[in-house]
Amino acid sequence: MAFGAGLTSSKSYLYFSTLHFLAFVLAVTVCGLYGVELDRARKADKYADSKWVFAVVVGGLSALSSILFCIPFILRFAFKWVWDFVLFILWVAVFGVFANMYIHEHPEGNNDIRRMKHAVWVDLVNMLLWLVIAVSALAYWFKHRHTRSQFTSRAIV
Repeated sequence: MAFGAGLTSSKSYLYFSTLHFLAFVLAVTVCGLYGVELDRARKADKYADSKWVFAVVVGGLSALSSILFCIPFILRFAFKWVWDFVLFILWVAVFGVFANMYIHEHPEGNNDIRRMKHAVWVDLVNMLLWLVIAVSALAYWFKHRHTRSQFTSRAIV
């Protein structure tokens, strides 16, 4: 189930922890940017638009995953990269939905539109970051899939 016996004390762990920390910060940022709209709808006793709920859920899943992936044991699961690709696809969807809505909008002094245009670019960075994380995790798994344990000489798979 696990791979990379020396992952916890290596440069790889530091690399992945740094990427996951950045992903956490960006995910929380997205939750804040889109949460403003959800809070505004709640205060006006209106329904929460599913697009904004989806963005906050994806941000929440990314933040939770980033925290969990900083734990060495969890980072070592062989198919972690699959979940990273799922998060990448979810960020593609979030970026696509909100880019379509806001990229061509002109704020003309409207701070809400300006904030949402900024949120779209944060979505793009999140999407690209999860792609880098997923490809890096896949490359790491592919390189170390036949690694043997330092203590038992058994394959770690």
